[in-house]
Amino acid sequence: MSFSQGLSGLNAASQALDVVGNNIANSQTVGFKSGSIAFADVFAGSQIGMGVQVSSVNQNFSDGVLGMGNSSLDMGIQGNGFFRLTNDAGAVFYSRNGQFKQDENGYVVNNQGMFLTGYQATGNPPTIQPGAPVGPIQIPNGQMPARASDAGSLKGNLNSETEAIDQTDPANAFDPSNNKTYSSVSQMDAYDSLGNKHTVNIYYVKTGNNTWKAYSSDATSPKLDDGGETLYGELDLTFTNAGELTTNSPNLNIQSAAYNGAAALNFNLDLTGMSQQASDTEMGSPTTTGYAPGLMNGYVVGDNGQIIASYSNGQSQLLGQVVLSNFTNPGGLSSKGDNSWAETPESGQPSTGIAGTGNLGKLLGNRLESSNVDLSKEMVNMIVYQRNYQSNSQTIKTQSELLQILANLG
Repeated sequence: MSFSQGLSGLNAASQALDVVGNNIANSQTVGFKSGSIAFADVFAGSQIGMGVQVSSVNQNFSDGVLGMGNSSLDMGIQGNGFFRLTNDAGAVFYSRNGQFKQDENGYVVNNQGMFLTGYQATGNPPTIQPGAPVGPIQIPNGQMPARASDAGSLKGNLNSETEAIDQTDPANAFDPSNNKTYSSVSQMDAYDSLGNKHTVNIYYVKTGNNTWKAYSSDATSPKLDDGGETLYGELDLTFTNAGELTTNSPNLNIQSAAYNGAAALNFNLDLTGMSQQASDTEMGSPTTTGYAPGLMNGYVVGDNGQIIASYSNGQSQLLGQVVLSNFTNPGGLSSKGDNSWAETPESGQPSTGIAGTGNLGKLLGNRLESSNVDLSKEMVNMIVYQRNYQSNSQTIKTQSELLQILANLG
């Protein structure tokens, strides 16, 4: 019987050394989770055991150290969760290895060619729609289309000491070509539907104590296509004796004629932030929506898994958002090699969502999670299992010697 005991011990120690060897071999594998072996004794209807057996090989899903990544698409997970991947056949796998790249079609894939999944941003500007399906994320390589300006705002101060202009006199009727008919002027940029840049002038005319008029004129495309009159926006501004704007809905309309085939500009400039004080007339930087087309300069992965691209027109936009999946029992996942696991009945069904929500951990861009193998611990385990192997072999040797002695007695 001691032969079988010793043999079972040799087999168990050998498998334990295999686990240790696999851990050491993968000590530099990104996202690798170390394994540990569990033993169980064997009894067969007697008080003397029949030896040992391997009951399971468990994986340790504790976090590895996060280090710097090597590319814009490298990602690391801190806490619970796995990257959700699919292959060409649509089978779903899970991984902690955040080494990703683009394939020839712009899809984000790992080194084995499996697709990273998440929410794809759509529309102009791109956004993630509520209820969007989870699927492979694709990074478009085309230019960012132009967006027409459809809103804007301007804050500033109008000098209360400015001399008023009597507009009841026909000679003082507003004329942008005659600087005697307005008190000051400022400029702002706007973009039409094709991305043409328009320079818009805003003229300010003091008409009396605490009253002003604002006019707008598109200097780039001021006249109608038939050469008709110039298009102007006009707004009355009224201030309190403390210099606060009291005009209801202080929106100055910005209009233009069609330009180079684009739709005409037509949006409102919000002047809510205007004031009137006894100091120089000074306008802050205007803000407007809209931009020219642009080529992609690059992209980054934000800490919540958003993939954001930057463009030559100074704009940035959302391309997609990576999702994470977690399981009630990660130890029940089935290892599939290539740093991936698959769902099993023991693991339970995945809970999938955005990083940092629910029980999902954080997702960090330009980071990689190193293997969680503790080399010092593995070296100690290797020595222990090696001695265990030698000890079991010694019991076999001793049993053999005892049998030889009994044979000689015969």
